[in-house]
Amino acid sequence: MTATPRHPDLRSQLESLTTEAFRPELAEIDRLPTLDLARLMNGEDTTVPGAVAERLPEIAAAVDAVTARMARGGRLVYAGAGTAGRLGVLDASECPPTFNTTPGQVVGLIAGGPDAMVTSVEGAEDSAELARADLDALGLTADDAVVGVSASGRTPYAVGAVEHARALGALTVGLACNRGSALAAAAEHGIEVVTGPELITGSTRLKAGTAQKLVLNMLSTITMVRLGKTYGNLMVDVRASNEKLRARSRRIVAQATGAADADVERALAATDGEVKHAILVLLADVDGPTAARLLEESAGHLRAALLAARG
Repeated sequence: MTATPRHPDLRSQLESLTTEAFRPELAEIDRLPTLDLARLMNGEDTTVPGAVAERLPEIAAAVDAVTARMARGGRLVYAGAGTAGRLGVLDASECPPTFNTTPGQVVGLIAGGPDAMVTSVEGAEDSAELARADLDALGLTADDAVVGVSASGRTPYAVGAVEHARALGALTVGLACNRGSALAAAAEHGIEVVTGPELITGSTRLKAGTAQKLVLNMLSTITMVRLGKTYGNLMVDVRASNEKLRARSRRIVAQATGAADADVERALAATDGEVKHAILVLLADVDGPTAARLLEESAGHLRAALLAARG
């Protein structure tokens, strides 16, 4: 006797998604030599940047909207399940050392909580209620921006997060890898990067995951550039928390100013190791406290502080 599927509606939904489509021409890839399989997979991956490029106007609009919220003190919050959730947590965790963001300024929520980073948490991705609870625990406000991430674009946790955030007046972005997704429809800014069927049927940690990583890189990085966290392409807000980053700090100050090593060391000592402040000390010929004041008055934008210092 054939068992009746527990979720026939879900099965039909999945069968309609391009990310879940079966590719018969790949049905015997397990018989290929390893180098041929590697070439095939690499060829698949080369299609992802093009898919992202098609959505650059939507990505740029989302960045500008997120920047406006963060400029007035809001947070950037990612919400997703499985691979999508892990990518959000990864991007959020890399913002403090790269851009010296404050704790909680960029947050990654994954369905099932921290345990879900390394193991599957049963049923967590199917719960919109869990997403609402996770956002409520953050005390979400209208100044915040929530990015729901889901390859399928139908994951209840991601869709629920966006719907709840929008109801609270927060900015919402929906990042999916299928057209006509519920996630993009629920958000003010829908971004659908269509990467097509995967090499391994339904394994959206592959092309879809790569596309999500590229878009999240853009959302956080360009937002931080707009917020003055860089000077040109230099990470002037880098947090020097280890020896490698302290060496990078010295190098960044030298690259930005052309100053000799001894002058770089003196400037960093005068500014308690703050790269942006040290650059201002050297380029504007001011002391540490003055550099701090100018940057505070310029909302952390080094170029604006330099203009103010030069009158």
